[in-house]
Amino acid sequence: MGSIPDPGELTELTQPSFDEFQRQTSLMTSCTLLWKELSDHINSLEQNLMRQSEALKSKIEAVDSETKVSLDSLKKRELSIEDSVKIALNRVEFHKKAALKTLNDDVEDNPDGEVDDGDGLLQLLKSTCLKMEAKEFWNFVTGKKKEIDLLREKIPSALSECIDPARFVMMAISEVFPVDKRGSERGNDLGWACVLILESLIPVVVDPVIGKSRMLVTPSIKEKAKEIAETWKRSLEERGGIENVKTPDIHTFLQHLVTFGIVKKEDLELYRKLVVGSAWRKQMPKLAVSLGLGDKMPDMIEELISKGQQLDAVHFTYEVGLVDKFPPVPLLKAFLRDAKKAATSILEDPNNAGRAVQLAARKEQSALRAVIKCIEEYKLEAEFPAENLKKRLEQLEKTKTEKRKPATVPANKRTRASNGGPMPPAKAGRLMNAYVSSFPAPPTFVRSPSHTQYPAAVPAYPSPPAMYGSRSPPTNPYAYSPEAAPPHLAGSYPGAPMNYPAYGGYGNGLAPAYQQAYYR
Repeated sequence: MGSIPDPGELTELTQPSFDEFQRQTSLMTSCTLLWKELSDHINSLEQNLMRQSEALKSKIEAVDSETKVSLDSLKKRELSIEDSVKIALNRVEFHKKAALKTLNDDVEDNPDGEVDDGDGLLQLLKSTCLKMEAKEFWNFVTGKKKEIDLLREKIPSALSECIDPARFVMMAISEVFPVDKRGSERGNDLGWACVLILESLIPVVVDPVIGKSRMLVTPSIKEKAKEIAETWKRSLEERGGIENVKTPDIHTFLQHLVTFGIVKKEDLELYRKLVVGSAWRKQMPKLAVSLGLGDKMPDMIEELISKGQQLDAVHFTYEVGLVDKFPPVPLLKAFLRDAKKAATSILEDPNNAGRAVQLAARKEQSALRAVIKCIEEYKLEAEFPAENLKKRLEQLEKTKTEKRKPATVPANKRTRASNGGPMPPAKAGRLMNAYVSSFPAPPTFVRSPSHTQYPAAVPAYPSPPAMYGSRSPPTNPYAYSPEAAPPHLAGSYPGAPMNYPAYGGYGNGLAPAYQQAYYR
């Protein structure tokens, strides 16, 4: 039986091995690395928490600020209601008195709508607005398209005389919007008049205290405007989609939405398609912003560029301040290159052989004018000088002018002294009825003894082509007269009549028809 060692006895110490030492060293290294990794991870978490905390704090402050601004705006709107209502009531009372005075006055009407100046035009517009005669107002405006700038200046003042301007405008344009009711009388497009009147209504219905943030449009009128917008949208399917709708009609619809403040967020995609499809209209960039399409502008600009509408893209770029993202000069140069290619393709098109040069020049001229105007409008002369473009435009216009000049036709050497008319050749048959023509004279002919006279009715021959510039032969040439036979010449005559050579497209043996203009 083995003995148990006494703990108090000294035993031989076991020497640690080198492998054990390496194992312990590796373990210490691993622990150190793990500790460092954990420390870094914890520090990263702390930093992320700090950043998120700061971001959350910033958002809370922004929300608080926006809330404060909104509350202040609501308070201001609430306090301004009383003042706005007083102003509106005073205006209504004033317009009521003015309307009654106009109705009671014996003012001679002007049925033709003829006015001598802007004041006269304004008085006629005010008269129809005071009486709420929407039909007469519409007819007057549509008959003054040539004075559209004057109308744009005077219509807002006239609409301010209405008791209910918003209702009056809806009544005025109801003949053609949302659906054209003219029927068989449908002719000229009157979208320009609708847009003009809707634009003129905005300054009239703006709140006089807080501005455009509140429109003085009654709820009933706003609901009616929404119904009109829905009716127009339903008509899109009946007309075959957006592609088949005229641009003036689209412009009227979009302006209607902005004027009455009835833009819907769920219809933003429809608005985007309508704006892009009519982007060449001058007012479209501003309308796009008013419709709430500011966030979609970069995509819309890229779509316009892809369609070759670089010039329209420049206008949109300046409207929303994206000049740095879409530099205008490269876009304008690309627009000119595309126009040049289009002009070249027109010249190469065999279907345009007759007027290819004219069409190509017109295409290039239009592009040059548009680019020059854009450069001047946005002050791009330093980046894109327009001198070369203007020289090219002048060259094209000069070429066009030269082609319009009538060709110079050399005058006949011999001219008639009395009236400047053409003189027959010097040796044209001096016989009494010798045929005078600009063609080479045919061989001399004589009357055959066997043919004592020509038939009673000799048909007129076709007139030879004119050779004196633009001077046309007379429409009633004299036929060869049997009494105007040349005198008999000395010598014997053949027994049979002579055969005349083919002359002027006829060779039937009879003398050609006389030309009244050349025969004296």
